[in-house]
Amino acid sequence: MRILHTSDWHVGKRLGRYDRLADHAAVLDEIAAVADDEKADLVVVSGDLFDRPAPPVDALRLVLGALERLARRRPVVAIAGNHDSPALFDLLAPLLAPRGVHLVGGIKPPRDGGVLELEAGGERVLVACLPYLREGRAVDFMQDVDGWYRAYAERLELLIRTYAGHLERHGDGAVTLLVAHLLVRGVRFGAGGGDPTPPPARGERPLLLGEAYAVSAEPLGGGPSYAALGHVHTPQEVAGAGAPARYAGSPLELDFGEAGEPKQVVLVDAVPGAPARCRPRRLTAGRRLLRARGRFDELAARPELAEAFLDLEVETDGPDPGLADRARAAFPYLVKVRAVYRHEPRPRRPRRDAAWDRLYVDYCRRAYGSDPDPALLAAFRQLLDDVLHAPA
Repeated sequence: MRILHTSDWHVGKRLGRYDRLADHAAVLDEIAAVADDEKADLVVVSGDLFDRPAPPVDALRLVLGALERLARRRPVVAIAGNHDSPALFDLLAPLLAPRGVHLVGGIKPPRDGGVLELEAGGERVLVACLPYLREGRAVDFMQDVDGWYRAYAERLELLIRTYAGHLERHGDGAVTLLVAHLLVRGVRFGAGGGDPTPPPARGERPLLLGEAYAVSAEPLGGGPSYAALGHVHTPQEVAGAGAPARYAGSPLELDFGEAGEPKQVVLVDAVPGAPARCRPRRLTAGRRLLRARGRFDELAARPELAEAFLDLEVETDGPDPGLADRARAAFPYLVKVRAVYRHEPRPRRPRRDAAWDRLYVDYCRRAYGSDPDPALLAAFRQLLDDVLHAPA
C-alpha cells in the first residue's frame, strides 16, 4: 500500500500584512492532486494543520474542504500539533469520521482511540496517533527547570514506547504506522539544513524547538513500519530511529527562515512486517519567498523579485527617508526593507579607553560613512558635559 505523508500546513498564517490563504489553497490542491496521481491508499497529516488554536473561519473552511477532498478516495488521519486545538479536533472527529477523515486531538490510550485500525489499499493498518504533548500534562512546574525538561522527555519517550509496544503485539499481518508531532534530538533546522539552531525568523517558535524538549530517535523504531513526524519545517530523514522515520516539513515557505527551502510530501510504500520504503515528491505551488541585497536600481531590474514575497536590504550612501515608499511602489509583495549604508570599512576599531566624543565620531563613520555635522558634534559634547558634571 502507499501512504502520503504531509505536515505543518499552518493554514491561517500571515506574512507581515499579507494573507497566505491563496497560497495555502494552491498547495493543498497540489497535495490532493499528488495523492490522486500517486494512487495513495492513505493520507496522514502529522500536526499543525492550523496556525492558531482558534482558526479564522476561512482557514477552517479551507482545511476541512482539503481533508474531505483527500478522503474521497482514501482514509485520512490527522493529529493535532502545538498550534492546533485538541478540543476542536476531538469535537470535529465524530462529524468527519463517517466521511473517512479521522482526527485525533488529545493523547489517548492505545485501546481508547490512541491507535486506529483501518482498512486501506487492501491492507489492515494500525495507526498510532501521538498529538503534541503539552508541557502542562508532563511537567511539574514546582521542580527546577532541568527537572521540567527531563520529565517532559521521559514522559514523551514512555508514550512512544507504549504505542510501539501495542503495534508490536497487535500488528501481525498489518502495516503499522506512528504519526507524531514532536521534536527528535539532533534534527536540522533552516534552509539547506546546515544550521542546528533555529534562526529567529522561523515558521515554528524557537522556544518550542529547543533541544531541551527533544527526545531520542531510538524509541521510534520499536514497532512501526514508518514514523510520520511533524513539528520541524525542514523536510528530512531522522537518523538513528531503527525504522524509517521522516519529517515531511511544511508545504510552503512560511517565513524568511524557510526562504529557498525545498518543500515536499513523502510517499511511503509499506507492506506488513517490513520497513517501509520512502521517497519525497517536490511541491511547487505558492508564492516564493526571496531575500535580496543590492542597489535599488539593481534590485528593480530583477524580474524574479516582482512576484515574490521580499525581504530586501538596499545599499545606499546614507540615510534615505523615502526608501520604504519607493520600495513598496516598486515591489508589490514587499514584506521587509532595510537600508544598508555602503562605506569603506575602517582598518581599526576604537579603543575602549577613547574619549566619548571620539567614540561618537567613530560610530558615525561606521554607521553613516561620514563624520557627524559639526553642530551635532558640539551638541553631543555639551550633553556629555552636562551628564558628567550633573550634581549627584
